Amino acid sequence: MTDYRPLQQLPDPAGYKAGDVLVLVGELFGRGYANGLVDEARRVGMTVIGTTVGRRDNGGALRPLNAEELAGAEALLGGSIINIPLEAGFDMEIVDGIPSLAEQLKKARPDDFATITFVEGSVEKACAAGTARFRSHLAQLENELLKRIPADANILLAHSMAGGIPRARVFMPLLNRIFKGTGDKYLASEVFWKSPLGRLCDTSFNEVTADTFRYLIEGTAAIRKRSASVGTRVSYSAYGYHGTEVLVNGQYRWQSYTPYVQGFAKMRLEEIASEATASGIHATVYNCPEIQTNSSALFLGVEISLYPLLTAIRLEAGEDTSLPLVNRCQAMLKEGATVAGLLERADRYLSSPILEQITDFPTWPQHNSREQAELMLTASTELLEMHSDQKQLVCAELSRIVFLATGRLILHGSWNQESPVVWCNHDIIGRLLADQRGAGIV
Repeated sequence: MTDYRPLQQLPDPAGYKAGDVLVLVGELFGRGYANGLVDEARRVGMTVIGTTVGRRDNGGALRPLNAEELAGAEALLGGSIINIPLEAGFDMEIVDGIPSLAEQLKKARPDDFATITFVEGSVEKACAAGTARFRSHLAQLENELLKRIPADANILLAHSMAGGIPRARVFMPLLNRIFKGTGDKYLASEVFWKSPLGRLCDTSFNEVTADTFRYLIEGTAAIRKRSASVGTRVSYSAYGYHGTEVLVNGQYRWQSYTPYVQGFAKMRLEEIASEATASGIHATVYNCPEIQTNSSALFLGVEISLYPLLTAIRLEAGEDTSLPLVNRCQAMLKEGATVAGLLERADRYLSSPILEQITDFPTWPQHNSREQAELMLTASTELLEMHSDQKQLVCAELSRIVFLATGRLILHGSWNQESPVVWCNHDIIGRLLADQRGAGIV
């Protein structure tokens, strides 16, 4: 069980300088958490080196990016990319002539999720093959990094891999029922999680979200050895999620999105960081607040806990800092809707006795219940309906603040490790915005 360690004080400015390097292990797609880290690294003068997960050709084979894809990925990153495919997972692996798991699931029907079977031993064999492929490509990445990065550079290797839903059509209808379903369409997450498809997701989430962090740490030992010989630093960061403290009824309270079945893998990620730290390696998982991105759109309701960030910024950074943000948010709402009403509706959900009953840090992550799901989805819908344009949302504006703020907290926090696992809650984001180090975020 990980100790709850919220970041209480702003980290001191890091000693990173021009010539030092941020290596982003995991490809950027759109705007999300990692963009804030890349932006801050560039702001302090670091060199940014990216990686790619590669692409699958029409036959299913994994390949590097072609010239056009590489140019687009480097333009999005704003830096060079080492074109070695670091796709994690094992759903496409063919071992000993056994069809891949994705192929085995092609004709699977959602209604049969509890009785689906796989060729005996195929999950284990595919997982082992996927791991071996990933480790082999990591070895190539390390060799390339040793060539590109000067020995006297400080290095931050930032793990940004997450997810792991196997590529089969059968999953999306089921996940929509779990995360968005009400009435007859509701599906209990625990029922799914104990099914053969749920167990496959568990294995895949662990491999993609957590175990790749271990492989990264183990697969870059030569970089650490070289840096140690000249007295420079090598640090590792990873993005976690383990609930967030937000303002509820005027007080900061830990809460979590439910059901967050990926949470089991996020806890494994924390364990890996703790083990590395115990071995003298600088590795930290930063548990970040909920945001809304293209990839989080499946989790309807995850955005509700974003709204109280407005109140936290007002409390921690003052009216002068929060007022322009409040005004921008007000401009996104329908006529007659107000930011005050938006915050009151979010607070009513977050302070619900139903939510209090299931939000328990020692037993996290919790599975959903029909009552909780309907309460959350009703609140989410009502909040979204307060907006005048569903493409211009308050939570998108607040998400931008979260990923920019956490990027600064992570980059500077990585210089002097406080703990292998820390929480970047709404209060520390508000305090960052009150400080000159938060300039330009709001």
